[in-house]
Amino acid sequence: MQRNIPRLMIAATSSGGGKTTITCGLLQAFINRGIETISFKCGPDYIDPMFHTEVLGLKSRNLDLFFTDAQTTKNLFCKNAKGFELAVIEGVMGYYDGLAGISTEASSYDLARTMQTPVILLIDCKGKSVSILAEIKGFLELCPDSNIKGVLLNRCNAMLYPDLKKQIEKELEIEVYGYVPQRNDISLESRHLGLVTAKEIGNLKQILNRIAEQMEATVDLDRLLVLANSVKPIVCEVKECVPGNWRIDELSHVQEDKARIGVAMDQAFCFYYQDNLDLLAELGAEIVPFSPLKEETLPENLHGLIFGGGYPELYLETLSSNKNLLKEIKETISNGIPCLAECGGFMYLHEWIQDEEGKRVPMVGTIEGGSYPTEKLGRFGYITLTANQDNLLCKKGKSIRGHEFHYWDSTNTGDCFHAQKPLRKTEWNCMIAEGNLIAGYPHLHYYSNPHFAHNYIKSCMKYKKEVECIAKR
Repeated sequence: MQRNIPRLMIAATSSGGGKTTITCGLLQAFINRGIETISFKCGPDYIDPMFHTEVLGLKSRNLDLFFTDAQTTKNLFCKNAKGFELAVIEGVMGYYDGLAGISTEASSYDLARTMQTPVILLIDCKGKSVSILAEIKGFLELCPDSNIKGVLLNRCNAMLYPDLKKQIEKELEIEVYGYVPQRNDISLESRHLGLVTAKEIGNLKQILNRIAEQMEATVDLDRLLVLANSVKPIVCEVKECVPGNWRIDELSHVQEDKARIGVAMDQAFCFYYQDNLDLLAELGAEIVPFSPLKEETLPENLHGLIFGGGYPELYLETLSSNKNLLKEIKETISNGIPCLAECGGFMYLHEWIQDEEGKRVPMVGTIEGGSYPTEKLGRFGYITLTANQDNLLCKKGKSIRGHEFHYWDSTNTGDCFHAQKPLRKTEWNCMIAEGNLIAGYPHLHYYSNPHFAHNYIKSCMKYKKEVECIAKR
C-alpha cells in the first residue's frame, strides 16, 4: 500500500538551536491557515508531543528508529497521519547525531532518509555572517543523501538577511525559505527544561500566535507547502504495524472482550507514548485514566494498572496525603492485578520518596525501600532490556527496547532485566519482576517487541476471569 502524505522535517545543527520554537510557530501558522496538520517528534521525547497536543491542539506522535525498524516506523507514520493534509516532523539534537554519540543511526538524518522526507535545516545566525555558508556546506556534503532541501535562518538580522540569502543560494544552490529575527517575546526555551508541562504554563497560546505572525511575515510558508507536497508516496503496511510476521489481526480473539486498564494520568504521571496506549487498545484494552493527585479511589472493575513516568517529586505531599488511594493501590496489587510502573510510577510504588531536603515522604509501599534524588542524570539514554528470568511480560532471554532519563535513584532497583546501551559496553541489571508486578526506571516502547504488550493484556484477561469467578461464588 502507498500513502501520499505531504511532509517535511525541521532539523538543526545542534540542540538549543531553536527547533522547538520554530517548529511550534510553523505548526501554529499552518493551523491558523486551516490546514489539517499532524506533528511528529524524532526520538524518545515525551515533552514535545505533549506540548503539541495540549497547547496546539494537534495529534502528535513519536518516530524513533531505535525503537522500531524502518518498515514499522513507516507503518506507524502512515497509520497516524491518515486523513491529514500535512505532517511536520521535529528533529532531535543535531541533524546527524545518533546512537551513542558515534553514529548517525536513529538520528534525524536517519529518519528523514528512511521516510524520504525533505528537510529544512535551521541555522542559528547569532554572531555569524559569511561563516554560515561553511556551516551549511558541511551539512550538505557530509552525507550525499542528506535530504536537506532548504535552510531557515534563525536569530538573523533583518538588514543582513537579503545579502545572506543571495550568497547562500548562489554559492550553495540551496533555497533559503526565510528568517526569524532575535525576539525575546517569542521564545519557548524555558518551557523545554522539562520541569513544567504544557498544562502549567499560562500565556503559551499568545506566544505561539506571535511566533506564527512572525512566520507569516518573514518565512515563505507557501513554498514550504509546495516542498511538503513534492514528496514521493510512502510504502506502508498499515494492517501489519509491527516487526516480522506478528500481526494484530491474528489476536482478534483477545478483542472480543475488554480488559479495563487503569492508567495514572495527571501532572505527576504524564509520560506516555501514545502508540503504546493505542497498541494496548488494539489488543483488547479499555484505557481508563485516573488521577492519583485528585481521586481518592481507583476506578471500578479494573483488570490492570499502569503508572507511567512524570513528575511525582513535584507533588510529594499531595500524593502522600491521599491515604485512601495509596492503601487501595497497595491492596489491589497485593491481590494480584497485573501492574506496570515506569520511572515516576516506579518511584510512587516505593515505601517512600525522599525530597530535596532529605525528608522521606510515604508513598504506596508495594516496593520495599525508597527513591531519592541524585546530583546528576543517571543511566541516560537508549537501552535494550533482556529478561534474566521468566516474568509477567516475557520468558527469560526475550528483549525489548526502551530508554532511561532521571535524576533519581532507588534503594531497590531490581535485577530481573539486563540493560545494555547500544554501541557501548555500558550495562547493568535493573527492574523488579515479581508475580503480577513489573516496575523499574526504564521506559519501554511496546512496538519494539509487541509480544510484551500482548502478554500483559493476556495477564489482565486472566485476572478478569479470576475476579469474575470469585464474584459468582
